Amino acid sequence: MDPKRELTSVDLAALVTELNRYEGAKVDKAYRYGDDLLRFRMRDFDRGRVELLLEVGEVKRAHVADPERVPDAPGRPPNFAMMLRNRLSGADFAGAEQFEFDRILVLDFERDDENTRIVVELFGQGNVAVLDETGEVVQSLETVRLKSRTVAPGSQYEFPASRLNPLTVGYEAFKRSMDDSDTDVVRTLATQLNLGGLYAEELCTRAGVEKTTPIEEAGDEEYRAIHDAIEELRTRLRAGDFDPRVYLDDGAVVDVTPFPLEEREREGLDSEAYDSFNDALDRYFYRLELEDDEPEDAGRQRPDFEAEIEKKQRIIDQQQGAIEDFEAQAEAERRRAELLYANYDLVDEVLSTVRDAREEGVGWDEIRETLAQGAERGIPEAEAVVDVDGAEGTVTIELDDTEVAVEVDTGVEKNADRLYTEAKRIEEKKEGALAAIEDTREELAAVKRRREEWEEDDAEEADDEEPDEREERDWLAMESIPIRQSDHWYERFRWFRTSDGFLVIGGRNADQNEEIVTKYLDQHDLFFHTQAHGGPVTIVKATGPSEPSEAVDFPERTKEEAAQFAVSYSSIWKEGRYAGEAYMVTPDQVSKTPESGEYIEKGSFVIRGDRTYFRDVEAEVAVGIQCEGETRVLGGPPSAIEDRVETSVRLQPGRYAQNDAAKMLYRKFKERFADQSFLRKVATADRIQEFLPPGGSEIVED
Repeated sequence: MDPKRELTSVDLAALVTELNRYEGAKVDKAYRYGDDLLRFRMRDFDRGRVELLLEVGEVKRAHVADPERVPDAPGRPPNFAMMLRNRLSGADFAGAEQFEFDRILVLDFERDDENTRIVVELFGQGNVAVLDETGEVVQSLETVRLKSRTVAPGSQYEFPASRLNPLTVGYEAFKRSMDDSDTDVVRTLATQLNLGGLYAEELCTRAGVEKTTPIEEAGDEEYRAIHDAIEELRTRLRAGDFDPRVYLDDGAVVDVTPFPLEEREREGLDSEAYDSFNDALDRYFYRLELEDDEPEDAGRQRPDFEAEIEKKQRIIDQQQGAIEDFEAQAEAERRRAELLYANYDLVDEVLSTVRDAREEGVGWDEIRETLAQGAERGIPEAEAVVDVDGAEGTVTIELDDTEVAVEVDTGVEKNADRLYTEAKRIEEKKEGALAAIEDTREELAAVKRRREEWEEDDAEEADDEEPDEREERDWLAMESIPIRQSDHWYERFRWFRTSDGFLVIGGRNADQNEEIVTKYLDQHDLFFHTQAHGGPVTIVKATGPSEPSEAVDFPERTKEEAAQFAVSYSSIWKEGRYAGEAYMVTPDQVSKTPESGEYIEKGSFVIRGDRTYFRDVEAEVAVGIQCEGETRVLGGPPSAIEDRVETSVRLQPGRYAQNDAAKMLYRKFKERFADQSFLRKVATADRIQEFLPPGGSEIVED
């Protein structure tokens, strides 16, 4: 399959949504590479350095790039780049938009003395035009002189003729456009509706409409389903509700999309998930360039399985949350319907009173005032009314502490039926979400299988190497250590892996303590805490957050290390004590429900039942640098850390403040590693400090 080399209209709509998040960034410089690549270096208050790339040659793209992947600045800037610098230096990025549904990106920049608009044409031969405040072309990469339009310095910029925008077309106009066709549904969507082949097929699939259906055989049912699918696409694009994917064919990138596409899955393509569409575009086009330059016999590039697994797990968490929400919403609607029947006479009296008043021509405001006066006189029916909405023709009644909006023009039974129907509709959405979460779990399992297969292949290749190529490395003496890092969901918490490989996480503050218990504590995990106030909630995970929960026989060593972690990162350390006490319970013993008359602070919990105590637990941690596998700082109980790192330092409570202790450790590591560049990238003092307990520390000398 040939790789995609141009953004689609859907891609551009998604990109514009994300680019507008950089509004307010200041332009530093502009660069031009060759004939068709532009780079804008900007500074964003929240994100720091921002690199925007625009390319309009054989490859047509626009996206924010990782600063480490942008090309080095060319030598002498050409005239076009100098013109951009003169107009844009110090300007604020004021926003991006897409012209109609065309592949035209419009970027606006504002400066006190002049505003500038840049129009990026990502179709045909490609072009970039720089416009002044009046819309006159200051300069363009290419001069265009056609009967239909002109793009040339000194002329007013002319956009191409407008085409039908499928994201804004109403149903009747959509239906007319479809009926005017003489071909099948998918070709009509691709051409008449300007959706292109891939998204035309995708929308047919999502709508459940056979794409080869001739137009003369299609009717309202098919049109409504497709129009609803387009409406859903529009909503997601405008809301920025993305789940980006890079698709691969035999390890080579072939497509990048803002959402998973069923059509790509049907083709059997592998996919990688990304947190933002910008990240996906950047990674895709960077790898496309590498693959274009790569010799045919070059080795495979390992997909980022970890990032995709983490993304799938986050999606499962979101889907599970949606299922729980649907269940709660459906139950709430059924309860409202039941309350109408349980309070039939009162509701019927309210509806009859309001309906009679409306038939006599009484206005909604007067009805509202009359009901308020009745409530003051203690009339039960009037007291029950909490709101009157004339625009919707509804009255909201409070029944057993639950507010129920009822339509005045219908009776109690029909209002109850409406609520039951709504509950049923929500239940159907829940069924769809249940099916979706199963699909995602299957996708997650497939990614894990692919990772295992890849690692097995790598292991076989390693076995074929000569023995001297696999000798144990002296990492400290190496002049250049390769950096290998992945982002993991648990890294924002305190964390370590026990000697037996179990993940342990702990809260850094009350908010994280709350989150860990409510979101990540599963039935087969273990919960640890200290008797001392102010300790982190600590849990030992039996399985990953999105994996099926399974009972585990935790080794005693894992429990002891978790207890030491809970003690070392608690107020015991801050108080300068060298030992403390921790206890262990099961998740079913942990509750947020206090005893009657009591109050629980945020981040605190009630523990019920027997506890297993760990007494005289030593307050001591080790911090070290891991080189094998991933390269990173690790910290936690010495027995769990020291065998995983190349070098480490032990600490106990002492007199050096946390930031001072971090700097001391950095200097010690600096003395031990030959590759200083590696250390600066992997183990800064700030990163080391993340693994230090709160309060003062002392280095334990060997």
